[in-house]
Amino acid sequence: MSAADTTTAKVPPTRQAPPPPSTTGDGPRRKRTTGSAAVPWGLLAPCLLILAFVLGYPLVRLVTLSFQEFGQSQLWGFQPAKSVGFDNFSKVLGDSEFWAVVVRTIIFAAGCVIFTMVIGMMIALLLQRVSVWVKTLINIALVASWGMPIIVATTVFKWLFDSDYGIFNAVLSRLPGVDMIGHNWFASGPQGLAVIMLLVVWGAVPFVVITLSAGLTQVPKEMEEAARLDGAGAWGVFRYVTLPILKPIIVMLTTLSVIWDMGVFPQVFVMRNGHPEAEFQLLTTYSYDRAFVVNDYAQGSAIALLTVLLLLGVVAVYMRQMLKIGEVE
Repeated sequence: MSAADTTTAKVPPTRQAPPPPSTTGDGPRRKRTTGSAAVPWGLLAPCLLILAFVLGYPLVRLVTLSFQEFGQSQLWGFQPAKSVGFDNFSKVLGDSEFWAVVVRTIIFAAGCVIFTMVIGMMIALLLQRVSVWVKTLINIALVASWGMPIIVATTVFKWLFDSDYGIFNAVLSRLPGVDMIGHNWFASGPQGLAVIMLLVVWGAVPFVVITLSAGLTQVPKEMEEAARLDGAGAWGVFRYVTLPILKPIIVMLTTLSVIWDMGVFPQVFVMRNGHPEAEFQLLTTYSYDRAFVVNDYAQGSAIALLTVLLLLGVVAVYMRQMLKIGEVE
């Protein structure tokens, strides 16, 4: 074969690979996206249904009652419920007793939150510096106190601060110049609320300690050591290293504590034998008294709705803080 024949020989066509599927098409990709987006909602559906059933109807009923005239006559069906607009809210907001209860509730909740967070942080930091068996014993005690029913804990505190047989009075009376035998802690509102505050803090501290202890395990030891080498003391390490890392957890715990402490009811109700005096009234017990003692269910609902709106404001502040933390990170 000549050179010319070689150069003019036909080369068999090569097989080309099929074109890759288009990534800009909307057919299969749209199906996968739609299906994957529906999975989370499908998993959340049972929880959302339960929340709608457990919280949705009572909340709707609460809002409805707060705009009606609803007492015993309406409860037993002797008279129909009448819409009164914002009259219930006007009466509640124009009542000086209501505002006294609001101030008392805010002060009580603030005291509970501050003491809970401070004591919880101190115990959590202490647990990082003790031996394993001491840490285990403290955790067992914390879980035991956390798991104690509220009614049982309240009964124990009633016995501890009893005017005749209370252990607390007997212990204080052993101090030089102190005579607390027969002292009634519930003779005045501030002292009685201080005892109830101590009960609330005692029940809330274990959760804070356990959560903060878990957060402290995420603080890098290298950063703490570097801060010490730079001359920072214990307070400096805590302020500039530990505290910023724990900030999201602290914000979450503080918000939850505010919500829980604003909604304290059984501690006050049981401690005062089901009939809290005026100087012991918080928003929850005040709403209960208006509804089930005075039998004005409409005003009780209005007070409860105002409490819910107040707590929603706390939740809004919490969400704003968490969004700020997310933007910084």
